[in-house]
Amino acid sequence: MNDTTPAIETIGLRKVFGDKVAVEDLSLRVERGEVFGFLGPNGAGKTTSVKMLLGLSAPTSGRGLLLGSPVGTASALRKVGFLPEHFRFHDWLKAHEFLFVHGRLYGMNGQALKTRVPQLLDLVGLTAHSEKRLSDFSKGMLQRIGLAQALLNEPEVVFLDEPTSGLDPLGRRLVRDIIRDLKTRGTTVFLNSHLLSEVEVTCDRVSFVKHGRVVQTSPLKSLMNGLLHVEIRAQKITPDTIAGLRRWSPTVDATGERIRLELSEETFLPEIHRYLVQQGADVYSVTPQRISLEELFVQIVGSEVGL
Repeated sequence: MNDTTPAIETIGLRKVFGDKVAVEDLSLRVERGEVFGFLGPNGAGKTTSVKMLLGLSAPTSGRGLLLGSPVGTASALRKVGFLPEHFRFHDWLKAHEFLFVHGRLYGMNGQALKTRVPQLLDLVGLTAHSEKRLSDFSKGMLQRIGLAQALLNEPEVVFLDEPTSGLDPLGRRLVRDIIRDLKTRGTTVFLNSHLLSEVEVTCDRVSFVKHGRVVQTSPLKSLMNGLLHVEIRAQKITPDTIAGLRRWSPTVDATGERIRLELSEETFLPEIHRYLVQQGADVYSVTPQRISLEELFVQIVGSEVGL
């Protein structure tokens, strides 16, 4: 297989249940070795999209490739790891037994598992709980053992659906470190998370999905280096001065001594400051702040449906 082929590629994937369209048009391309965020409000079709990519649900129409093979084929799936959001693990098994069972389902032999299982238990911080049954695990511990099983077969692509759910701050940091390590190894990570702060610090690119359709896919860095919120505190501001600020920003909100606006370029700041002084304003402060991923999310997909 040519390693220059994308890890995931879909063209017009569509899924209909009766008279309900769950996914209208899933068209995206995920490159090998990148951490890719898949974002959208509840009901946007994210879970159905992941199920189609994993071959758990057949598309109504469209085409999808996973590691160069049609979605759902055994040749692709043997190189894939998956941590679902709502999992039901065999809670009567001990931690190491659980990983052995899943390793055998992957077709791994016992000798390989004797090495791999302890490595993974150490990776997710569960070595001390190897002999504990999953029924005695906390939600956070179950999340970590779930992550371990998703990495058993050293996959080329890992699908993580809400991987930090139920984890404390230390657990979330551990997951971030694991994702960074996977990226270093060249593993592709497809991340679906409600915690936009986690996406913000881990992903290379993100897709925003709304009503079953990809509405925007962008490098996260360029998104976060985009719009700039600026708050200006000044006196002696006239209506004409406020109107003049619109040459730099279409959004200018003035209340008392405070002016709020959005800029597309940080280089506009010195120009704005000079303009205000030339207009006779007394400028006390100019405070720029990058727009957050949460604010971008609301701008792109709207706020009528929450995460």
